Amino acid sequence: MGHQNDTFSSDFILLGVFSSSPTSLVFFSFIFVIFIMSVTENTLMILLICSDSRLHTPMYFLLSHLSFMDILHVSNIVPKMVTDFLSGSRTISLAGCGFQVFLSLTLLGGECLLLAAMSYDRYVAICHPLRYPTLMKEYASTVMAGGSWLIGVFNSTVHTAYALQFPFCGSRAIDHFFCEVPAMLKLSCADTTNYERGVYVSAVIFLVIPAFLISASYGQIILTVLQMKSSEARKKSFSTCSFHMIVVMMYYGPFIFTYMRPKSYHTPGQDKFLAIFYTILTPTLNPLIYSFRNKDVLAAMKNMLKRKVNFLLKKMNRKIPFTCVFSLFPHSMSIECY
Repeated sequence: MGHQNDTFSSDFILLGVFSSSPTSLVFFSFIFVIFIMSVTENTLMILLICSDSRLHTPMYFLLSHLSFMDILHVSNIVPKMVTDFLSGSRTISLAGCGFQVFLSLTLLGGECLLLAAMSYDRYVAICHPLRYPTLMKEYASTVMAGGSWLIGVFNSTVHTAYALQFPFCGSRAIDHFFCEVPAMLKLSCADTTNYERGVYVSAVIFLVIPAFLISASYGQIILTVLQMKSSEARKKSFSTCSFHMIVVMMYYGPFIFTYMRPKSYHTPGQDKFLAIFYTILTPTLNPLIYSFRNKDVLAAMKNMLKRKVNFLLKKMNRKIPFTCVFSLFPHSMSIECY
């Protein structure tokens, strides 16, 4: 009877990743904490970039768009997961599913292009520092960010329209934690071979080519770093490049593996596991790797905290007869007043 209801209902059912077991409760708590961290980190990053004039550079302009994309991405997926787990209802309307597909593909595609633009920015800054002001003018970064959004929206509109027009003749139970195209295609009773070829072409454009450009950029950066005389500078640059490449591989690797395979090779458990990397974990890691390890960002955070403390003290009608010194470290913060 349950399968018959799935068949004749216009809604989809997201089977998700949580059950009623204690293990699922722990995993649910982990996902929820990651979601809060991701939204907090990326919101803070945007506020810092907007409020501190020293961060008004092409690199941080691109980073602010990356943070905004990451906020939208996790907000498109995790709140629905949380609501379904707490309410016990796992249904999602056709319109809701279509919106998830559209926003997810827009952000995934846009972020792929944006990461490539950011790698180009770092390549120019390190390999051609004298030409950086010319090659990365304000309009150049604006075109890169705007182009990432526009191309992502166009690609997503086409794929969403095609994916939703296929007939779903059997069960509408999607064995995934959000509406993702490969999982939805498994429910279609029509021949989706031609559409899958289109998905493959899009994957080459949005995944393979940007991944190749990013690898080439960082390859050139490493060659330039090797020529530096300062061992401290080489060590710092290698550390930065290593962390950047790890995040890139965590994003592009699972993404390519999911979207560049025929639907017959997809298994629900594998698809869910891989999707967690590029939909939930990477948005949390991006601000930590790209921003919060940077001395300019730490200085901006220090100034913001100082302004907040001074504002609160003034609001309490107190004069500040002492000076507060802020010390920020990667894992701790201290305030000394005297």
